Amino acid sequence: MSSPQEPRQDQPLDPAAEAARLRTRRRRSIALGLALAVFAIIFYVLTVIKMGPGILDRAL
Repeated sequence: MSSPQEPRQDQPLDPAAEAARLRTRRRRSIALGLALAVFAIIFYVLTVIKMGPGILDRAL
């Protein structure tokens, strides 16, 4: 077993394993992006609701 100070020697993966890893990473990235978008939309909607309907009747 290597010590924590030694650099880690990564073994190259075969193409099928590399493709599976990239697919998994892409799915996770898409899921995180969608979760962030939903979170932002929820904050926007809640902010508009808290301001009330009068926010649309103000002078610009």
